[in-house]
Amino acid sequence: MALMTPPTSDAHRDAPAPVRAVLFDLDDTLFDHQRCSRAALAGVAARHACFDAIDPSELERRHAGILEQLHLEVIAGRMVLDAARVERFRQLYRAAGVEADEALAASAAACYRDAYIEARVEVDGASALLAAVRERAQVVVVTNNLLEEQKAKLRHCGLDRHVDLLVASEEAGVSKPEPGIFEIALERAGVTARHAVMVGDSWTNDVLGARAVGIRAIWFNRAGLPAPDPSITVLDRLRPLEAVLPVILEGR
Repeated sequence: MALMTPPTSDAHRDAPAPVRAVLFDLDDTLFDHQRCSRAALAGVAARHACFDAIDPSELERRHAGILEQLHLEVIAGRMVLDAARVERFRQLYRAAGVEADEALAASAAACYRDAYIEARVEVDGASALLAAVRERAQVVVVTNNLLEEQKAKLRHCGLDRHVDLLVASEEAGVSKPEPGIFEIALERAGVTARHAVMVGDSWTNDVLGARAVGIRAIWFNRAGLPAPDPSITVLDRLRPLEAVLPVILEGR
């Protein structure tokens, strides 16, 4: 496990405040969205020859970009989820040189959705980590997505029993990295920023968003990417517990 800790200073030598709430991102922090998406996208690509000329990693990159753009439209209430799913594959086909009609795009969307649901799984070690954290602090999931969509993921993976609070951008009315969603999470948990820590895979949404409101942030970096700021603590996995828990709960 790779850990990067801040350089020693007078401030860092002070004992950290006790952690009373751990805020976790959901997708690609606790729930393995990347694995599910990759499996589902491979199923779609296998059905249609137009995708053969595109490298799987490039197809995944293009799909992720389209998904992110349309996801923002859904969260903002400007597009219905089912319509966004169909539009996503219409655009993906276009990227492969095919103008897909409604039936083809809808069929691909349904194929993807079914395979995604079939592949749903937690990030390795997530359930055990949440159970251990919850013995000492509240577990709060803060996520940019639809509330029911995220509830279903937690429930399917059995993570819901370890979660005290779920704050989803749809119902909160504000998304990460905006300060408001973190402030809502803190208020609902009844803690101050000083007594909270955020763990998430997005540098912008989770790390910078949390730091902007004074929450200590930990970057969950499974890909081993270089940290934009070396003062931020990095985790590259959620186990073993004896190594991860002190990082999250004690800042060491």
